[in-house]
Amino acid sequence: MLLTPSEGQWQVGRMQTDTPTLILYSNPWSRGRIARWMLEEVGAPYEVKTVTYAKEMKSAEYLELNPMGKVPTLVHGTSLVTEVAAICAYLADTFPEAALAPTDAERASYYRWLFFAAGPVEAAVSNKSVGWDPSDEQRGRFGYGNFAAVVETLTHAVSQHEFIAGPRFTAADVYVGAQVSWGLQFGTLPKNDQFKAYAGRVMARPAAIRARELDDALSVTLGPPSA
Repeated sequence: MLLTPSEGQWQVGRMQTDTPTLILYSNPWSRGRIARWMLEEVGAPYEVKTVTYAKEMKSAEYLELNPMGKVPTLVHGTSLVTEVAAICAYLADTFPEAALAPTDAERASYYRWLFFAAGPVEAAVSNKSVGWDPSDEQRGRFGYGNFAAVVETLTHAVSQHEFIAGPRFTAADVYVGAQVSWGLQFGTLPKNDQFKAYAGRVMARPAAIRARELDDALSVTLGPPSA
């Protein structure tokens, strides 16, 4: 059973329709902001249903959609996708007219860095943010090695081309770009020149700006999340 949003809890994206086929369950204080950005890049009609932290994310109704009890979750007809990187890849493939899926020449780098950001970067940054990083003796047991190795690899990746898979912006840049931008904003990644230049390029895109404005406005309406 899908959630029925309370009055004022959901927004329609920039291309309005009476029967949107894309529904994003999200919260503006979450990684759902990345999915919103990807939807704005795609340009297809979509609806956002806000799921509150205090109650709705752990409700029986929402857990039927996402057993993790987290956002975002994307519903597209009979298809359901969770995990932000997967949502970005799904939308790129489903809406080829947006030209955000990789070409043959881009495919290897596209998947390499999309999964690197969703795996090693996410794990290393999260662990470091709570005060833990594998020791030299422990690093062999972790797929990302340690935080320094991840930062060095990511720095190299974003400095090889204008975008992560080559000279052209793709869906992988939505996810990688958001990770780098948030890392700079919250101090979880070093503010080196390579990260700042890459984040500046991707976050200046009109779709990124629209998405931020929509979620910023919604976050003011909702107020800070409660536990």
